[in-house]
Amino acid sequence: MKKIVILFIALLASVAVMAQERQVVDGVVAVVGKSIIRHSDIEQAFSQVRLHQGMQNAREERCKILENMLINKLLIHKGTIDSVEVSDDRVEEEVQRYLSAAVMQAGGKDKLREVFHYSYDELHDQYFDLLHDHMLSQQVEYQLTENVSVTPAEVAEYFATFNVDSLPEIPTQYEVAEIVIEPSVSEAERDRIRYELGELRERIVKGENFSMLAKLYSQDPGSASKGGELGFFDRGRMVSEFETAAFALKPGEVSPIVETQYGFHILQLIERRGNTINVRHILMQPKTSSEDLLKARITLDSLAQEIRQGNVSFADAARKYSDGVSKQQGGTVSNPATGGSLFDKETFNQLYPGIGIVAMEEGEVSNATAITTSENKNAYCLIKLVKKIPSHKANLTDDYDRIYNAALQSAKSKKVYEWCNRMVKTTYIRIADEYKDCSGFMVDWFRSADRGNK
Repeated sequence: MKKIVILFIALLASVAVMAQERQVVDGVVAVVGKSIIRHSDIEQAFSQVRLHQGMQNAREERCKILENMLINKLLIHKGTIDSVEVSDDRVEEEVQRYLSAAVMQAGGKDKLREVFHYSYDELHDQYFDLLHDHMLSQQVEYQLTENVSVTPAEVAEYFATFNVDSLPEIPTQYEVAEIVIEPSVSEAERDRIRYELGELRERIVKGENFSMLAKLYSQDPGSASKGGELGFFDRGRMVSEFETAAFALKPGEVSPIVETQYGFHILQLIERRGNTINVRHILMQPKTSSEDLLKARITLDSLAQEIRQGNVSFADAARKYSDGVSKQQGGTVSNPATGGSLFDKETFNQLYPGIGIVAMEEGEVSNATAITTSENKNAYCLIKLVKKIPSHKANLTDDYDRIYNAALQSAKSKKVYEWCNRMVKTTYIRIADEYKDCSGFMVDWFRSADRGNK
């Protein structure tokens, strides 16, 4: 359930934050099976939810948080008694990701206690327990809801439950197609990069510090400031050439030069932990010449004229000339955030910052515009505005995918609530008196095996 995931993220984020706010008065608010929910758990989640989502009524918000926690604990209880397996290696991989973020925020592993009042090992143990339980509850929830589906009639029925005045306002959305030309890099430029990276590798082998050289020379914006360190990952997370080289290394060993779609790399293995490894790398990217970029721009501007004059369709031109991943779909672009074909203005501008989509008309084709691809390479593109849906109240015609997803989530939530109402009859549950007047609970928590709740 989406609410449970949001709540988990809030709790996970608050582990370090609340370490700096130890004034919270604690006490047990609820017991589910062998698990407890503390007053501090609710207050930590409340502070995070209020920070990120705002809050209308503090009492109602705390009651919602408590119910989400009760559901989560019941899912964990079910997973435990059914011996649902969660891979420790998978948990450890996620733990390392969160620890890496904490270390970066603190400015180093040795500064964790100074900033968060927890050592590295203490944070590790807290994150591990939270993530293990989260993955366990997700697996149980998936087993409960994997076969839930909704028909078009049920989507329409779900939509009809909303009052017209309460329907959300959907911002203007755009469907677009692209033609991308990414000029190839000359062999001379590739040789130059290989030579420079080879020089750096030789300096490292002779004793210079890899991390320092990564900070100075690496062109990976995500890792250069961290000395090239990528954090723990398992197989299947990196492109194949990079992964093969990384997993072949011994601790401290430096790889030969490795070429991937992102450029040229050298790698050093920091640590191997189970099926995961942590490496640092230096990335250097060959540059396209200004002459080749100019040729791409001229080609696209000429192609735009042909399209506007009706000599060729945009879709046919995309299939024939585009270097983009969307060429086989006639250039139609998928929104990476939703998987659908519609973009809001903000998401579009992140991908194509130089194109004023708001001022374009349906069917209009832009001039050639410089972009940086997802692989951080220079290119030029044309954009066609295929469809513009003005801002409007949500409706089934324009927003079916959005409403379908909401209806499906509602059906899955209903399934979990029904399951909870059955489980409480045979599960020990106690809730503190201060929360027994919560209204709006979706589950009758007071029908539990513990009759003292009544």
